[in-house]
Amino acid sequence: MSSLPLTGLRVLDLSRLLPGPYATLVLADLGATVVKVEEPEGGDYVRQMPPSRDDMGALFYGLNRNKRSLTLNLKTPEGRDALKRLVRTHDVLVESFRPGVMDKLGVGESVLRAENPRLIYCAISGYGQTGPDRLKAGHDLNYVARAGLLGYGGEAGGAPAFPGVQMGDIGGGSLFALVGILAALHERERTGKGRFVDVSMTDGATAFLHMHLAARLFMGEQGGALARGREALNGGYACYGLYRTADDRWLAVGALEPKFFAGVCERLGRPELMEDAYAPGEAGGRVKAELTRLFASKPLAHWAETFAGSDLCVEPVAEGDDVLSDAQLRARGLFVEAEDARLGRKVTHLLTPLRMGPTPLREPPALGEHSREVLEEAGFTDEEMAKLGV
Repeated sequence: MSSLPLTGLRVLDLSRLLPGPYATLVLADLGATVVKVEEPEGGDYVRQMPPSRDDMGALFYGLNRNKRSLTLNLKTPEGRDALKRLVRTHDVLVESFRPGVMDKLGVGESVLRAENPRLIYCAISGYGQTGPDRLKAGHDLNYVARAGLLGYGGEAGGAPAFPGVQMGDIGGGSLFALVGILAALHERERTGKGRFVDVSMTDGATAFLHMHLAARLFMGEQGGALARGREALNGGYACYGLYRTADDRWLAVGALEPKFFAGVCERLGRPELMEDAYAPGEAGGRVKAELTRLFASKPLAHWAETFAGSDLCVEPVAEGDDVLSDAQLRARGLFVEAEDARLGRKVTHLLTPLRMGPTPLREPPALGEHSREVLEEAGFTDEEMAKLGV
């Protein structure tokens, strides 16, 4: 059996909560050896976050399989010295503290890369390492608000649409951290040197508006500011929107191209709706209003049957547990059941979407479970480990 592509890559993960741990989960699923470095008292905050089962936090379980846990108190000289020694034998370090915290502790990027010039140091923060707001507190909702992403979704004239998921954390943070780390690893093959990777979740969230903002900048004074609910891809076109059904479910109509929307109109028995489908103002609004009326007249099952077997970009909006039984996702192997010896039962894992071989499914570590193992690998003596409380 061939090894996974990141087999042999050694990662120290000092991050907490969601953005960093999801990035290192992807690395671990691709074969990297990930050591989760946690505070001795409590560890990663998400360990204690509800919901929990069998004394295990479900959120922690979902983010930290295939990792080992090492506890270090970086506020002590012994803890800091231990981290310096560990980076000598590791390729990547990921942290998600506010800018400057690691420097204040005495283990910032310059110090650690002096220990290992090949080290790739990735810092994930809300607003990045530079700029007037670099030290400002925030969470996902704040980042997508500042990025303009929040204000672009929702009904025209209405409130911004509250995001159901953490787009800034995962999209702006985790995924851009992965891109930066993998790019730096490729560069290191050429130069032999590591790199500092500065990931701002707000910058990353702004990238989701790239096409729209780039067009706005290109048009200059001839263009208009981005408008919520009025443009082609955020609700302004009748052919690209969400429609409520008679049973209070929703249908996603993404028939943006004329060939698709013409087919939708044919299936509805209303081919004349194509005439003003892309018209601005009141004409296009009338088409949207008529579609709203039509779709609200029948339940979702009716429309699913109406569009069954078609290739017209119409899908039911999955809600609740619908996604767990989706035939396409199941066929792609996104949900895999594995026995967890510690819990004494089977657990269904949601795999990370990028897979390049059999994904290992080791249960998440107990706090400090692998401290002795990791330190022994790095050459620590029993006496040195005792000073670290191991």
